[in-house]
Amino acid sequence: MPPIRHRARPSLTFVVDYDGTICLTQVTDVLMEVHGANDDWRALDERYMRNEIGSREELAQLVAWLPAEREPVIATAAAQPHDATFATFVEAIRRDGLEIEVVSDGYGFYVEPALAALGVTGVPIVTAETSWATGRPEITFPAGHPQCFVCGTCKRERVLLHQARGRHVVLVGDGPSDRFGAAHADTIFAKPPLSDWCAEAGWPFIAWSTFDEVTAWLERIIADPETLAPRERPALVCGPEVWGAGRTRPPEPAA
Repeated sequence: MPPIRHRARPSLTFVVDYDGTICLTQVTDVLMEVHGANDDWRALDERYMRNEIGSREELAQLVAWLPAEREPVIATAAAQPHDATFATFVEAIRRDGLEIEVVSDGYGFYVEPALAALGVTGVPIVTAETSWATGRPEITFPAGHPQCFVCGTCKRERVLLHQARGRHVVLVGDGPSDRFGAAHADTIFAKPPLSDWCAEAGWPFIAWSTFDEVTAWLERIIADPETLAPRERPALVCGPEVWGAGRTRPPEPAA
């Protein structure tokens, strides 16, 4: 017999990263390694990892180094390995009447076709928009913060938006683009290096490696929602309320 499910469903919204999380590689890095016009991207990425520049500044420079030919870039992105257990995870979320959205602070154009290849369709995707409409790749940031220009896609705002709707937000991620969203999420699933930032900041997190583990956690919560421990909501750690409007780079020292 299938397990008896508790009638009361927790109000969960999963905010899930793409690069390094659903996809097992950092696609932006792979695209630059294979198709980049030069190796200058490595020094730029090191500055981003040191928190000297934001992702919006980095992506705006990196996209100019991609080739004018769109198809080889798309093929390389499509060839990246993915966590096959993500599809089962999405099925569990939908079966339990919960919410999920994929929030990516990358180029964006490869996320939807990659999910479709995994058999996952209809999941909201929040990311940048990269197009070759003019004959050269260009990027815009429709999901960026309107007053803070540090991140290309503002994951903090996605977390706060869902919390304002009364949702318990679970962030699933792995890297630097997830840290500001993780700072404000109710539950954090973190791989390194995100887990290192969480530990250093004192943010409680759950270590994970595949989406099967996140699904198992979800099943336990559905079976006994009272085990879902709410996290004390932290003060804002980023954005114009903290840094002032118009900032393009994280402050020093990093928040």
